[in-house]
Amino acid sequence: MPNATLIFKEKLVFPDLAIMEGVIWRLPETSPERPHGLKYRLYYGKEGQRIIGYDNERGKGDHRHYRDQEQDYLFSSVEQLIADFMADVRRERGEP
Repeated sequence: MPNATLIFKEKLVFPDLAIMEGVIWRLPETSPERPHGLKYRLYYGKEGQRIIGYDNERGKGDHRHYRDQEQDYLFSSVEQLIADFMADVRRERGEP
């Protein structure tokens, strides 16, 4: 991704070998598809299967995956994006 600036990158492997990973880049300019000026990918999965994902790939805009369902995601801030993702992961893992 030319001229994008990495602003967040983290990966965690749980004891049950589930993986949680996130990457967020600041883009050099905004676009109608990415008015917030960010490109991101948040992933939680196990055994090679995505269970939860938040991303904004080109052509789809901001959206969320939960197992085999996909729905639009209303982006408001990086902090809220991460909080929403983490809440989904905690819920999926049965954590408070």
